[in-house]
Amino acid sequence: MLLPRPASVHRRSGAFPLDEATGLTAPPELLPTAHWLLDALRRPTRLPLPLNTDAPRRIALELDDALGPEEYRLTVEPEGIRVAGGSRAGVFYGGQTLLQLLPPDVYRAAATGHAPRWSVPAVTVEDRPRFAWRGLLLDVARHFMPKHALLRLIDLLALHRLNVLHLHLTDDQGWRVEIRRYPRLTEVGSWRASSPLGAAEDAPDDNRPHGGYYTQDDIREIVAFAADRHISIVPEIDVPGHSQAAIAAYPELGVTDARLGVRTRWGVNPHLLNAEESTVAFYRHVLDEITELFPSLHVGIGGDECPKEQWRQDARTQQLIAERGLADEKGLQSWFTTQLADHLGTLGRRVLVWDEALEGPLPDSAMIASWRGTAGAVTGARRGFDVLSCPDHLVYLDYRQSEQDDEPIPFSIPLTLEDAYSFDPVPAALTAEEATRVVGGQANVWTEHMDSPRTVDYYVFPRLCAVAEALWATGERDFGEFRVRLQAHLARLDAFGVEYRRPDGPLPWQTRPGVRGKPSTREEWDALIDRLTAGIRTAAPTPPPARA
Repeated sequence: MLLPRPASVHRRSGAFPLDEATGLTAPPELLPTAHWLLDALRRPTRLPLPLNTDAPRRIALELDDALGPEEYRLTVEPEGIRVAGGSRAGVFYGGQTLLQLLPPDVYRAAATGHAPRWSVPAVTVEDRPRFAWRGLLLDVARHFMPKHALLRLIDLLALHRLNVLHLHLTDDQGWRVEIRRYPRLTEVGSWRASSPLGAAEDAPDDNRPHGGYYTQDDIREIVAFAADRHISIVPEIDVPGHSQAAIAAYPELGVTDARLGVRTRWGVNPHLLNAEESTVAFYRHVLDEITELFPSLHVGIGGDECPKEQWRQDARTQQLIAERGLADEKGLQSWFTTQLADHLGTLGRRVLVWDEALEGPLPDSAMIASWRGTAGAVTGARRGFDVLSCPDHLVYLDYRQSEQDDEPIPFSIPLTLEDAYSFDPVPAALTAEEATRVVGGQANVWTEHMDSPRTVDYYVFPRLCAVAEALWATGERDFGEFRVRLQAHLARLDAFGVEYRRPDGPLPWQTRPGVRGKPSTREEWDALIDRLTAGIRTAAPTPPPARA
């Protein structure tokens, strides 16, 4: 009943009685993993489980050079348990599987006194992931997630063997990370006066201020907490659109002289950053601090949903286009992207951009996040770029979960558990060689309609369980078989305290009676995506970049 499904499981008779174990052993390089596992076991069991005991009955952690970097082998016998991995990450994933072999109460924060005997069935599990990038994007700009809730979410990602948390830190509606050189980004940009109550174009304001941000010490804590769980935090600073919170804090960043506040409505915004050298320098300084905080190889700079009307109508912007020898406003956005990508390159980082960026030239090292269906993944891979798959119709977990009338604030098309399980990051249109450019995939969680962590629970789980398996498991997958395993897995989520969506729909307090959504049919949405991606399919192809 393991989830994600492992590559190989061999069951035998017998079990290892954890309450008779004399402790855990680990070499020095695995001590962080040993401490994590001991903490996970001691809290719900109240067993002493000393570290590095010489007694024969124990849990042993070890590295094995014969295994791949994230590969592990878990062997449970009545005499003891061995967790071997090709790296610390592999051993960690073996430890996660060990926890799943115990009763669900192992996921509680303290002992209940009513748990069954703590024993692990005799088994050998051998496993490795299909993709290197197995992620979740969380939008903390629209609705801020407090630090303690974010740390909880990281533990849930680790439970499902996901290894990337892509944090969308800035947008029109909020700036969520402290930048010490520019304090007004959080003094002004981290809160807004109100939010729309629902998804309809004419949704009323709730007249309730919303805000919050992570200090630099908060970020260091979050990054370290995630690293202990072999999760990389990938930051995203969205430019040149989705930037009104920054413009509200520093009006000189905008195209017009209008004094803007932090935006209080959802949707695509006409207000862009200007393309002055001073604005590029501002964001270079921002990225300097971001890269000091986040050690991840990739840094997102957005590039999505950037209407060009302000640039077309602005005489100074047109002058800059001419001076730089650019063809048009799309060329200007490519120029802006390249300036920041080149700067990140000098810092040893690679830029991550949304698939709109394929409409113009891109730096060789750019990675494409393909979200509007699969067009970006196909086009990006064929042009030689590395690709991250996150097609909206399969992994946008803010989309409504059914056609039921009681789904809270129903947005877009229904994206069911079965839809999420069918996700394959590699589009069928790609050749075997092109498919090697797909580094993995992620689910995206945009939080316009998720104003609390418990609401995020409802939208994310259990659909993220299905996405996690799609990113981890190799070979053929069967939804019916997955659904059986998921039923057992839900008991783990219950013990963890996850307020997931039940199979028959929302519980009464998970509904939002009277709050209007913005649902769409599959046909309407497909037609919209086709229109939005026309620029990718018709843009003149550029020579494939050299593999980074």
